[in-house]
Amino acid sequence: MHQIDLALTNLTEQYKLDYVARQACGSVWYRSGGTILLASVAVDEIPTDDDFLPLVVQYIHKSYAVRKIPGGFIKREGKPSEFETLTSRIIDRTLRPLFPVGYRYPTQITILVLSYDGISDLQVCALHAAANALLLSSLDFIPPVSSVRIGKVQGSFVINHDKQAMLESSLDLYVAGSKGDILMIEMKGSDESLTEDELMAAIALAKQTIQADCTQYEAKLIPHKSSPKPLPLALTKTHPHIYEHIATHYSNDVRQAITQMSKSERNSELESLAKDIYAKNPIWELESIYDMLGLYKKHQVRAMILQEHRRADGRGLEEVRPISIETNVLPCAHSSALFTRGQTQALVVCTLGSENDAQIQEDLSGGGKERFMFHYNFPGFSVGEASMIGGVGRRELGHGNLAKKALESNIPPTKHTIRLVSEILESNGSSSMASVCGGSLALRACGLDNPLVAGVAMGLVIDGKQYAVLTDIMGLEDHDGDMDFKIAGTKHAITAMQMDIKLGGISPDILHDALHQAKRARIHILEQMEQAAQAIIPHTHLLPKSEYLSIPSHKIPDIIGQGGKVIKDIIERFKVSIDIERENERICIQADCAQNLQNAKAFITQLVSPNAHYEIGEEVDGTIKRIMDFGVFISLPRGNDGLLHISKIPQTMQPLGQFFREGDIIRCAIAGNPKGKIELILC
Repeated sequence: MHQIDLALTNLTEQYKLDYVARQACGSVWYRSGGTILLASVAVDEIPTDDDFLPLVVQYIHKSYAVRKIPGGFIKREGKPSEFETLTSRIIDRTLRPLFPVGYRYPTQITILVLSYDGISDLQVCALHAAANALLLSSLDFIPPVSSVRIGKVQGSFVINHDKQAMLESSLDLYVAGSKGDILMIEMKGSDESLTEDELMAAIALAKQTIQADCTQYEAKLIPHKSSPKPLPLALTKTHPHIYEHIATHYSNDVRQAITQMSKSERNSELESLAKDIYAKNPIWELESIYDMLGLYKKHQVRAMILQEHRRADGRGLEEVRPISIETNVLPCAHSSALFTRGQTQALVVCTLGSENDAQIQEDLSGGGKERFMFHYNFPGFSVGEASMIGGVGRRELGHGNLAKKALESNIPPTKHTIRLVSEILESNGSSSMASVCGGSLALRACGLDNPLVAGVAMGLVIDGKQYAVLTDIMGLEDHDGDMDFKIAGTKHAITAMQMDIKLGGISPDILHDALHQAKRARIHILEQMEQAAQAIIPHTHLLPKSEYLSIPSHKIPDIIGQGGKVIKDIIERFKVSIDIERENERICIQADCAQNLQNAKAFITQLVSPNAHYEIGEEVDGTIKRIMDFGVFISLPRGNDGLLHISKIPQTMQPLGQFFREGDIIRCAIAGNPKGKIELILC
């Protein structure tokens, strides 16, 4: 067993090697403060035949890490939480580009949180543990990798602050990289002064920190690396004669196929073309023709961009596809927005609820209530695929989380719980950014005075020193390009960003150009969104109404009643929801219409007034609630129910069902109140 202690920027780490999980291809026992993680790498030495990297990353919380037993009926860890899924995605997106082309060996990276001190940044720690388990494994092509979280507190950048301190930060920038190369960026901002240049400065600081970390990892950990395993890479099959034949005889046909905007149409064109080539050249394998056709198509797309400065759909490099916006297209929803940009279409629906509708979050930090939710759905028909709609996958969670980050810092204070749902109806390039635009408009259509936020996806094609940054990329350019860069914000500031690099890294000059080009596109989109916002006709009759009512603390039990009887009656009678804030001595009443709100407010005001109790002999108008064999239950105007016993009802008015009907108003008097039960007589 070897123990290695490292002092990084505002982060101390301890690695124990050859300590646990020694049958894995690589493993580390990671400690930072009271947080302990076990990261392991397992590699199957039998390669797959599939043409993709078979890498799986699982980050898993253990409840015992914070002295808890899992909640719910089943007392063991089950379905991954949203935080676990998003953390797994962060690690996967960082490490996946490090594997070489042709690596086909099933690889599993598992990170278990065994102890958590409530302070450490679990996403930073988890990536370091996973990356260094991979670095120490028998895979000899993995370089040192690190990550850093940059915050902004009182106008100054801070590095690797703990979780509690980051709550005061107006910036949450997570950057992962290897030595001098940036591999992945995620960012959320709430500072109106966060400009492109300031973000560049924060990224430069992160890059410098990552480089210093990687230098330490290289010096301290690599000497303990496992002996490399002989894992031959699958050779990329090239068929120059087929490629040349396609270039000579089918160049125009490939260009024609490229111009088919939808993925299904483009694939059909290429498939038809491959079969035509095979029919005329049956000595060639059809699979080889497909491979070379795909390679030639990729080269054509990139050549058009770099040499002709023209894209497959005829747009210029900075041109945004045509945008159309409709608001409140769903007549029975609180609000909705249908945002269409080219062949990407998102229907975003906003629903306002009460505090009781907030999502309860349980994690290792103790959890809490989430009052703003963004749910993103991506059905197969949006890309022309025949597939079942099932549970939410990692991609849906990741896109929804990005849209949530983009919008939540610009939502004004509200009493409501907010749920946005984005239904992707068509997709050909950045449906997540379309969701941001539609979500911002749906919030405005709900009557919230939120600054509009727009998002745009940027791409990159690079060949040596020549490069081109693309605005509003479509699926073809994402697939054949070198970068996927999504950025959202207002006219003045960036609110969220996500970047994945398919290359080894990206230069500051390219990043600078991409950020400023994205800002120009964002302003263009925001101008059209502002025009659409001015035409919004809100569903005023559907929007919930809410109001706070001050209630002395000693009167709150009167509103609740014995066993919650009174408050349940109020909620049922007036169709409202009630949230009680004892510490603030107030309640929040929320209703679907103004009339119900005013009726509930008047009832509660009367209930807690000094004259709320009923006096013997007092006459009241009550509502018949239930008719029983022994009498009639009557709902009284200031709460509680009274019983008009059959013995108090003349024989001429019996049987009761013929003279009384539920819902009728009846005049009666208070006859007594023994043991809290109100007795009534007819007037």
